[in-house]
This record gives sequence, structure tokens and C-alpha cells, in this order.
Amino acid sequence: MTYTSTYLNFTGNAEEAFNFYKSVFGTEFQGGIMRHGDVPLPEGMPPLSDEVKRQVMNVALPLPGGHLLMASDIPPEMGMTITPGNAISLGMHPDSRAEADRLFAALSEGGTVQDALQEMFWGGYYGALTDRFGIQWLIETASKE
Repeated sequence: MTYTSTYLNFTGNAEEAFNFYKSVFGTEFQGGIMRHGDVPLPEGMPPLSDEVKRQVMNVALPLPGGHLLMASDIPPEMGMTITPGNAISLGMHPDSRAEADRLFAALSEGGTVQDALQEMFWGGYYGALTDRFGIQWLIETASKE
């Protein structure tokens, strides 16, 4: 079944924020906390500092009602500045790749694709775009079909 998520970007305090949200909502992290130091660096990217390696690459917290709240720390070394408008992305998690393709194509019409839909190192099928209204969307499915 398709579900929705909200993705928040932080400047180094994602873990603090999500421990707070965890205490508020009484739920547990889905899959633990993945840190920047846990994932392979893109080709040509300089090594990360120890401080950045400890920061959150991804965390997911189920909220009551079936919504998933997710986040990353986005340090300046990653080449992105957090400003109003890019601190939140809306996530869609369809139950098939065909539906992921459909949603991605529809939402990207007249917009800008940041990451084309593709198989990712964590096993998901993922893409990112900004729609024609300036809203950021992350489309991801674990489905292999």
C-alpha cells in the first residue's frame, strides 16, 4: 500500500530533534539511524570529517496514523545550504515500481529532476525532484516489481 512521509533536513541536530520526536510520539526508529560515515562517498568527493561522519544520513520515525517522519543532516561539506523552502521534502512510497514511475513522471512534468529513479545502494528504487510549484518530492519503493 502507498504511504506518505515528510523528510526534514537539519544542519547537524537531526539526531537531537528525532530523539525529541521519538519521546513525544512514543514510537521507535524504523531501522535505526544511518550516519554519513556508514555509506559510500560519491566518486570524487573528498573524505568527510569525523564530525560529519557522525551526523545523520537517514532516520525514520513512524508517526501515529501511518505517516513516516524522516530526516538527514545536510552539512555544508555536502554542497547544499539549508534555507527556507528546502528543509522539507514530501515522500511518496508506492507499492510498485510502475506506480513509482507514474508518480515521478507526473510530478516532474514542468519541474526539475535532481536524481532520476534508479536502484540505490540501500536496495530501494529512488528518485528526487522539485515540481513546477517548487515543492521537493522523494519517490522511493522497496518493491522489486
